[in-house]
Amino acid sequence: MALDQETLSQLIDTVGRFVRERLVPNEERIAEEDAIPADIVAEMRELGLFGLSVPEEFGGLGLTMSEEVQVAFELGQTSPAFRSLLGTNNGIGSQGIVIDGTDEQKRKYLPRLASGEIIGSFALTEPGSGSDAASLRTTARRDGDHYVLNGTKRYITNAPEAGLFTVMARTDPQDKGPNGISAFLVEAGTQGLHIGPNDKKMGQKGSHTADVIFEDCRVPADAIIGGREGQGFKTAMKVLDRGRLHIASVCVGVAERLIRDSLRYALERQQFGKPIGEFQLVQAMLADSRTEAYAARCMVVDAARRKDAGEQVSTEASCCKLFASEMVGRVADRAVQIHGGAGYIADYGVERFYRDVRLFRLYEGTSQIQQIVIARNMLREAS
Repeated sequence: MALDQETLSQLIDTVGRFVRERLVPNEERIAEEDAIPADIVAEMRELGLFGLSVPEEFGGLGLTMSEEVQVAFELGQTSPAFRSLLGTNNGIGSQGIVIDGTDEQKRKYLPRLASGEIIGSFALTEPGSGSDAASLRTTARRDGDHYVLNGTKRYITNAPEAGLFTVMARTDPQDKGPNGISAFLVEAGTQGLHIGPNDKKMGQKGSHTADVIFEDCRVPADAIIGGREGQGFKTAMKVLDRGRLHIASVCVGVAERLIRDSLRYALERQQFGKPIGEFQLVQAMLADSRTEAYAARCMVVDAARRKDAGEQVSTEASCCKLFASEMVGRVADRAVQIHGGAGYIADYGVERFYRDVRLFRLYEGTSQIQQIVIARNMLREAS
């Protein structure tokens, strides 16, 4: 159920003010310390940011897709690490339970995810399977009223902080495709679950990824999402549309932040006796960035409305994710160029965003995977 316009406007204004007054001033600190301070995480909880997409009956805000992207536009105006911490709780960490979970699973986990009491983490990627997710090798063997999990997951966002893992594992060893995969809810601290050291990444300091290793990890049979085998991969695919639209909207927010910073610098920086913003070649870079960011924003808003209307938006979600993630990379590159030497120096923060946004073209499906999804859908619809 959609919020009334006044309530939604208040929420967006509150999030925007929180981003400007609390998150932006702490960007450099997070990059240096590679951690988000506990007091900021507590404020995120109080604002309800961990439960944006969790239904109201379970303590969340229950935002529609259109409402969620409006909030994500604001969250994107600062370092992506902040959004990354709460993103899984609003994406695959909760939506898999919302869509396919049993009533008991919803009551047990959704209120704690919505409040931020526990951080969700989605464990799909493995050392040998990324884009080809259906080829995963982690196994879940039935043993009485338990399953025994064995395998390694790689590049798992929020793994060091997570209280709950959604784990994709193969329950049918004879079925090497997606139908042999099931999704399990595994709590942190379960015997046999181990977290590797934090990965050293190109960017997005403050957002942590690590290996998640399962060594004879025993979980109750009722930990399987939906209570039955073979549905895990289908569950993951169901929530990808929302996740891709969310990422696309964050890309739009980051691009708008970079454009604003670039414009300010172009007005202040003097060369040849006048602001560099008066030179047409600099203006062209600003204009191209503004145009592409506007196009991406319109795409996201349109696709979100279609999703809320009940349309199948797999193609549109992939279009948004592909265009917006590539767009923000170009905007970041132009931002460095407009800043000149200052853009390459850490003091200005532009080079940090330049590194941070590179990840958007990789996770939630690489740009090449989005191209394949779009083309396959086109061919299927035309045949």
